Amino acid sequence: MPSSPLIFSMDCVIAGMRSQNSDVSRYFGSREELRSEPGEVGKCHDGIFQQAATRLTPSQIYLTLRRQLPQPKTSTMLRLFRLNLLVAFLLTLSGVAAAEQKTPQSDVVIYGATPSGIAAAISAGRAGKSVLLIEPTARPGGLVTNGLTHPDFHCFEALTGAYKEFTGRVLAYYTEKYGADSPQVKTSLQGTHGEPKVNLLVYRQMLDEIPGVKLLTEYRLDQVDVGDDHQIRSITLHGPQDQPLTAVGKIFIDGSYEGDLMAAAGVPFAVGREAKSEYGESLAPAEADDCVQGYNFRLTFTDQPQNRVYPEKPEGYNREDFLPLLKLLESGKLTGAMHRMTNGHTTKAIYKVQDPNLPNGKFDINDMSRGVVRLSLPQINNAWPTGDPQTRDEIFAAHVRHNVGMLYFLQNDSEVPAEIQENAREFGLCRDEFVENDHLPVQLYVREARRMKGSQVFTQDYVSQAGDDVRARFAPDAIAMGDYGPNCHGADHEGPTIGGKHTGEFYQLAAPYQIPYGVITPQQHPNLLVPCAISSSHVGFCALRLEPIWASLGEAAGVAAAIAIDEEKGVQAVEPAAIRNQLHAAGAATIYVTDIPREHPDFVAVQWWGALGGLHGLQSIPADQYGKRGKHLRGQYYHAFPRHSAELDQPLDDSVKAAWLAIAAKNQISGEALSAAATRGDFIRSAYRIAHDGQ
Repeated sequence: MPSSPLIFSMDCVIAGMRSQNSDVSRYFGSREELRSEPGEVGKCHDGIFQQAATRLTPSQIYLTLRRQLPQPKTSTMLRLFRLNLLVAFLLTLSGVAAAEQKTPQSDVVIYGATPSGIAAAISAGRAGKSVLLIEPTARPGGLVTNGLTHPDFHCFEALTGAYKEFTGRVLAYYTEKYGADSPQVKTSLQGTHGEPKVNLLVYRQMLDEIPGVKLLTEYRLDQVDVGDDHQIRSITLHGPQDQPLTAVGKIFIDGSYEGDLMAAAGVPFAVGREAKSEYGESLAPAEADDCVQGYNFRLTFTDQPQNRVYPEKPEGYNREDFLPLLKLLESGKLTGAMHRMTNGHTTKAIYKVQDPNLPNGKFDINDMSRGVVRLSLPQINNAWPTGDPQTRDEIFAAHVRHNVGMLYFLQNDSEVPAEIQENAREFGLCRDEFVENDHLPVQLYVREARRMKGSQVFTQDYVSQAGDDVRARFAPDAIAMGDYGPNCHGADHEGPTIGGKHTGEFYQLAAPYQIPYGVITPQQHPNLLVPCAISSSHVGFCALRLEPIWASLGEAAGVAAAIAIDEEKGVQAVEPAAIRNQLHAAGAATIYVTDIPREHPDFVAVQWWGALGGLHGLQSIPADQYGKRGKHLRGQYYHAFPRHSAELDQPLDDSVKAAWLAIAAKNQISGEALSAAATRGDFIRSAYRIAHDGQ
């Protein structure tokens, strides 16, 4: 958002006051600065500048400052009086006789600075577009900066594009700070396992590097102005002091986990699970319902005493809620509070201490899959997706009471057996994380909320085997890919919170799959893209709901937005091939290929050929082997999926040549070089040159 002359003037006045008056310097030095983010306005104490940034005249601002500034001593009174006059003069000089916050106008307006929203902002900004990125909380980065530091992917070859760049920068941070051979570099696992504060720093740096991208935090969506033609004209937001702001853009992108912008614009959406008969999905329930996957916090723990903080009793804590734990401990169904996953999986502990750990003795903590006691609370989540702020605040607080209150009970209650209490007290919150929020994340892990009913619906079929092919179903209009199969931590709960059990839980293998463009485009709204609350079934969403995949979809959305603006067309009319061309050029893959990384000279050509279907049908595999991963590395991470390589040096046998010539002919690609190709690499490179250079 462009900085207004008003705010520039106030900055100058404050600087002058600090230099001339120690009382004023002390006053402002103990409070937040006028702007803590590029484009952020009105973030101040006691409303002084908030009033200045709304509809006050220069004389009203003068009186406000005189009333609220601490009274100086007699010797400084004259200087203060002159400075007050300077305020009014500068405001008048700047052309704001009635000081009014300007409406920011941008090429692209993005609501939700999740990894998806950030990736969209970066790709659109690098395409030369002005971008306003709006985050409703004070902390951009979504769950990646709020505790989800053990990301969901299975092999490193599946990381691509903006997310791969992000992890590379995290790795560079640890390398520069601690050295290439340091324990921090090793435990960062190629930069995929960064501390929350480091992830936040890296995301801020990436955004700051692009002049056209402005970040606005602590502004929540209020309403959306949509025309009869379904075109979004503007969105209205409210800031931390409830000040209104209207943002105008050419293209809007909903990067929120909940799909709040999409829903406010009137786009149809689904919440809950479809019946098995709806899409023929084996993982769907027999009957449809309104259940969404359970939420919990991704807490960050440490076992380092110098950085360990034991949580305080949360507001609303009730000891009675946790007494059932004692019976479970006595029966042996529950044997500990904490469980390090280096010791294998268990169902008899509550807090899943992820393996690998994070740098500097920290750990990502998650819900224990199929555990006897769960951190996730699917039985109370259903109201979140469409809930108003008060409803969401209540659900958020209930999770704090459960996730943090249970830990407080296990660490402190006198009836908890000593060995269990000792196990619980081995870990605590991190003193150097989330320091502004009692060392707790500011966002809940919203695994699933609204799902758009878009141009295409991503279902279980997209992650299923195509015939006997080693690959998943071919998607000719793909703009992203993923490697994580459908997984659900439970969508409902039977029995008491402690002592009952989750239902609707599943974890299924899948080979790497492609994701079509239509899942991020609405059916009617021509200037809206939705890369987070994507168009999918519940089962399909359970495969796509992962930060690396969301980032890839966000990156594609930013590219699509730029193309739509340049070509003056609706987002539905943007060709997926045009999006892929830019993604491939930027090193983002849209099909999984194990032996051709982004830095390979043939990366673009191979990705292009794979998008035409050239890499499907090369290898067959029995159904019971579909989705099997490579050799286990650590935790949930593996070597590359077998039989997903291009093998460019392999001789081109007759059957592959015949199939590839047919694909080339279908795409109006012909030439003697194709018939003369001796290897797979020769054919692909020749086909690419003919298609793009006419050679």
